[in-house]
Amino acid sequence: MADLTLRGLTVTPAGSRRPVVADVDLDLRHGERVLLVGPSGAGKSTVLRALAGLLEDDVDASGEVLLDGRAPRAGEVGLLVQDPLDAVVAELAGRDTAFGPENAGLDRSLIWQRVARAHAAARYTAGRDREVVTLSGGERQRLALAGTLAADPGVLLLDEPTSMLDAPTARAVRAAVLEAARDRGLVVVDHDLAGWAPHVDRVVVLGRDGRVRADGPPDRVLADPALLADGLWLPGAPAPQPLDLPAGLLRPDLHVVGDVLRGNGLGLVRRRRGLRPTPPVTVLHDVDVTLRAGVTTPLTGDSGSGKSSLLAVLGGLERPTGDLVAATGFAPPGRPAPHTWRSRDLAARTGWVPQSPEHSFLATDVRGEVRATPRVLGRDTARADALLDVLGLRERADVNPFRLSGGEQRRLALAAALAAGPALLLADEPSVGQDRGTWAVVAGLLAGAARDGAAVAVSTHDAGLVHAVATGAGVHLVAGRSSRGAAAA
Repeated sequence: MADLTLRGLTVTPAGSRRPVVADVDLDLRHGERVLLVGPSGAGKSTVLRALAGLLEDDVDASGEVLLDGRAPRAGEVGLLVQDPLDAVVAELAGRDTAFGPENAGLDRSLIWQRVARAHAAARYTAGRDREVVTLSGGERQRLALAGTLAADPGVLLLDEPTSMLDAPTARAVRAAVLEAARDRGLVVVDHDLAGWAPHVDRVVVLGRDGRVRADGPPDRVLADPALLADGLWLPGAPAPQPLDLPAGLLRPDLHVVGDVLRGNGLGLVRRRRGLRPTPPVTVLHDVDVTLRAGVTTPLTGDSGSGKSSLLAVLGGLERPTGDLVAATGFAPPGRPAPHTWRSRDLAARTGWVPQSPEHSFLATDVRGEVRATPRVLGRDTARADALLDVLGLRERADVNPFRLSGGEQRRLALAAALAAGPALLLADEPSVGQDRGTWAVVAGLLAGAARDGAAVAVSTHDAGLVHAVATGAGVHLVAGRSSRGAAAA
């Protein structure tokens, strides 16, 4: 195994005058474990991409990366990217994990042995014949980790490897990562300082200006209370209070009282027809849910339990079995079931924040993205501009949404979902990738939307978010079924 060195990294995105990281040096000795932290947008993912040699061609970058004093060769540095969908290269899970060993020219039997070991190490249990598109976000995250491990790199770079996992699964995956990295260098980017700090040798802190602010042993670095002001989730610190927003900022364009959407015995069966049909897969079964105006309803459950699928059903993006009815006054005349609505009807009534926020992007710059739905509906864009300020995206207004950090993309998706004043807000893991400050803003927007009269449903593994914003009985899913009477956190 090897030592990895980064010298003088400065990266300026295309079209920007301000570097996202500046003069960053980093030394990783053989077998050393480093936790790289900082506020949202500080350039953590950029540093990992630079170490892996995967910076975009059109960025202005300077600096040098060396592995044992030379340029790294292909496969020697393995990167798990923040969005697991960006790592998908094959239709089936097993083939996806086999990609690295295949490119290394291993014998077929050795490839599948490597795949089996990687799946076990990453706690991926959905099966190698499972279609990747049918996996939950957490399952894809574990599959992407397996693909990184299967390539057997000398250095592991992991970007938010547990961000979309429930707490028990996150602990298991963290243990698997530490076991796999026993004889390798490891750099982890994660907002969960409490989970990683006991297991790393050093903590490196990037400031908001993209420069190294601190570098040293965890107990010394994390003892600095000033890091709270930079938004770091210091171990033992209480969650911040949701931001208190001006009354009426998020008032729905369509006024609804009482139940907005009600589902009884909901189910969802997915199947693929065509040249390569697949057997039907039951994703949801016998789920009851009621969303009320002015109430925030949390949707919780283990990774893969069906939370995102339930949100898709509630948002009219999937056709369910069972009875799903929208309230009179909310539904278009004669169309009570959301899956029968036209796209314009959905846009006028519902704001959707997907788990992979880039799936919702339509415009080539941040300002255009947040204004897109109000403009299509003929509504005022003043609220859209105000949301850019609230979410700290005003200075990024001219940037392409795909050039934002993961946390910034998620905040942009939330702003775009709220900009037209929806009476129903559906948010899937909205707090992932947020520092303390941006978390408080996200929580404040969810709470503010409900306070101003919207019905809000939030799918999340974040128990702190549930505690901060939930005002109604939650729906807890277990293997696609609603566990009636179960705790929502």
